Amino acid sequence: MSSGRPRAVPGTEGAAQRPEFLALPAPRFDRGVSLAEALERRASAREFSDRALDPGVLAGLLWSACGVNRPSSGHRTAPSARNWQEVDVYLATADDIRLYDPPRQVLKRVAEGDHRAATGMQDFAARAPANLVYVADFARMPDASTESRNLYAAIDTGAMMENAYLYCAAAGLACVVRGLVDREALARVLRLRPAQHVMVAQSVGYPAAATA
Repeated sequence: MSSGRPRAVPGTEGAAQRPEFLALPAPRFDRGVSLAEALERRASAREFSDRALDPGVLAGLLWSACGVNRPSSGHRTAPSARNWQEVDVYLATADDIRLYDPPRQVLKRVAEGDHRAATGMQDFAARAPANLVYVADFARMPDASTESRNLYAAIDTGAMMENAYLYCAAAGLACVVRGLVDREALARVLRLRPAQHVMVAQSVGYPAAATA
């Protein structure tokens, strides 16, 4: 019996066919790379293949950044001051911009269309298959001073983006974190509230030489 909900049709084009909530598959961790090897391979790269990230790889990337690794408590793969979990991850691709929901392991659509160029001032940002944008919500830190909010949000963002770096190193992906961002313009694209602040962005994709 049909649930009555509209469903996306595989292979169709256009925003109307893409669901508002996109469930992610199980994260892929199939390289068998040790932590030491990932640390040795960790590097920044600014050239990417046009190939979109495989769904399992994308799920692994986002889960590594800030996924829930202890379901009983809701705690994450990256630490946060006083467990505020104040930093969200937005994903910009050629299709749209989506907000990562770690507890449900889903992506919620925020804006239609290709807004990758808005995530950075360098040309390669518009071509990278995936751009992560880290956004701190100071409303989740109500009893902290402005100085503390800025400090803790920066530290927590750093932990998350380094987790993503290490996943990329282990998965054979190219990756670079970027601070050259027009934060006011990007905040409008992301439809952020005044209490939300763009921290940094991170471009990810298969290496430029990758063809498969």
